[in-house]
Amino acid sequence: MQGKMKEAENMKDEDKLYLFQGALLPSIMCPEENMKALHDFQARADDVLLVAYPKCGFNWMVSVLRKIISKSTGREAESRPHPPLIEFMAPEQQKVVKDAPSPRLLGTHLHPDRIPASFYQQKTKMLVIFRNPKDTLVSYFHFSNKNPVLPAVDWDSFYSDFMKGNVAWGSYFQHALAWNKKMEDPNVKVLTYEELKKDLGGCVRQISEFFGFALTEFQVKEIAGESTFDAMKNSSSGSHGNLGNVFFRKGEVGDWKNHFSSEQSAEMDEAFKDQLERTKLGDVLNYKQWC
Repeated sequence: MQGKMKEAENMKDEDKLYLFQGALLPSIMCPEENMKALHDFQARADDVLLVAYPKCGFNWMVSVLRKIISKSTGREAESRPHPPLIEFMAPEQQKVVKDAPSPRLLGTHLHPDRIPASFYQQKTKMLVIFRNPKDTLVSYFHFSNKNPVLPAVDWDSFYSDFMKGNVAWGSYFQHALAWNKKMEDPNVKVLTYEELKKDLGGCVRQISEFFGFALTEFQVKEIAGESTFDAMKNSSSGSHGNLGNVFFRKGEVGDWKNHFSSEQSAEMDEAFKDQLERTKLGDVLNYKQWC
């Protein structure tokens, strides 16, 4: 990861994203060879797949899931700073993962229609995390300006690109609409960032039960206590090295109020209502509380 960061520092911003099957992706982290190799990726029924649009709490949940797997299996928790995103894996890395012991923790920011077909064929369980799109946009904006593998952007330009879906991994709203079609799938569990902030212990319990991991009540409380956003941020220098400040910023609910103009807020409210208000996922997201 550090090597890729250095490579990005010598790359022009306009070269940091490329179009693949209709969506922009980071050139350095997700080159075309990775994406083509993913077509034949072989999932397992007992894989643990974490899915989230960028900046919806992915890295936070990676740590939580690693702790859940460790506590329930007795296996030492992984401490690698880089996230287990399948689109980051070069073809040779994908071959290594093929032989990794179960349960494998894997993740992706990809649109559900671009997740390798074997995950659906194997009925792999997927934990999907969503977040208020306004806070997602703010976090993504800061992340882009801190992370050299993504183009540096000004607020108004990024806001406009986000609304049009012209950002890495595509449109938030298209992701949401696609997952709405899978809300009744027993192998898909949707949680929100806001739920995790409000009751992390309860969510840890739900997640462990969903994946079939047995935890005692003491272990649930232990994992929750070690996994608050503040605890994660405070320990990020040890877990993520120099990247800690890139992945963990504020983690607040409602920080969008410090960035959005009234016109931008109204525009996103209208976009949500037009596309998601009458969907099952819209009910889960409870968008009215964010307007």
